[in-house]
Amino acid sequence: MNHRTRRRLPGAALAVGLAAALLAGGTAAPAAAAPRASIASCPRQARTTVFHRGGIPLLDWRENLEFDGRGTLWVSHSGKHRVEGYAPDGSLRTSFPVDGPGAIRRGPDGMMYVNFGVYPLASDGGVLRFDPTAAVPRPQRVFHHTPGINGLAIDAQGNFYLSRELATGILKVRPDGTRDERWTRAADVFGTNGLEIVGDQLYASVITSTSSPVVRVPLDDPAHHTTVAELSPNPLDLKLLDDLTAVDDGALVVVSFRAGELIRVEPATGRSCVLVSGLHMPTSVRVAHGFGEHDRQHALFVTEASGRIVRVVPGR
Repeated sequence: MNHRTRRRLPGAALAVGLAAALLAGGTAAPAAAAPRASIASCPRQARTTVFHRGGIPLLDWRENLEFDGRGTLWVSHSGKHRVEGYAPDGSLRTSFPVDGPGAIRRGPDGMMYVNFGVYPLASDGGVLRFDPTAAVPRPQRVFHHTPGINGLAIDAQGNFYLSRELATGILKVRPDGTRDERWTRAADVFGTNGLEIVGDQLYASVITSTSSPVVRVPLDDPAHHTTVAELSPNPLDLKLLDDLTAVDDGALVVVSFRAGELIRVEPATGRSCVLVSGLHMPTSVRVAHGFGEHDRQHALFVTEASGRIVRVVPGR
């Protein structure tokens, strides 16, 4: 593999390799407890259909997605270093280049925000902003000099929260681009990936731990973060958790990259079940919003490292 190929791998790839090393007996892996039963399937299984076909797995890696609420699904295509906009019928409306696009989120101002520089050895990284109503979106840099980032969440005040797979502390950046170092030090969770804000709580999935935890971080008191659930019954069942999202009834849906699953988690109790299995290296999941008939069906959309975009309709 040449130098150019190495540095262009999507950001999750490096964490995947490190997590595999833990399974092989790395010193960071905790002592294994007695194996527990695997997570059971949810009572009401979901139906899946392919919204967009993939290409060559990994090379066609689609990393993240978000709905703008105005009829467009925005997808970060890490394999081709671009952001794509899709219509509800699956047709590609537009695309524009972004170097190493990662998480995409809609801000409280209605603008779309996307991480850039999300791949190992990137010399720079940060967040771009673009107008989803523009015929040809032109991304503008919000802040940079922030390599090693992956997931993204934005609160109602416009503060940015960025996960870092190979660092301790969820990074908080204020709307003016300055870092809240005190908050970041207090949110001292190592190896976070997906981020989702629900009310005054930030939920994070952890990709580098063999217990595959989901963590709750109070926005106003990040030092008091707690583990909501551990989704790997034993170290040999490592999930490699990627992104996560909240659904209408208050549950979380968490992506397992390694197992090819969507796992439903109840934040109040930590109870979990497998909502969908058989996915091809899923990377992100979001609930359809302002996206035609998909809203009425409460559909979830999933991106994969296979390049596919998959539509999931939960059972009723």
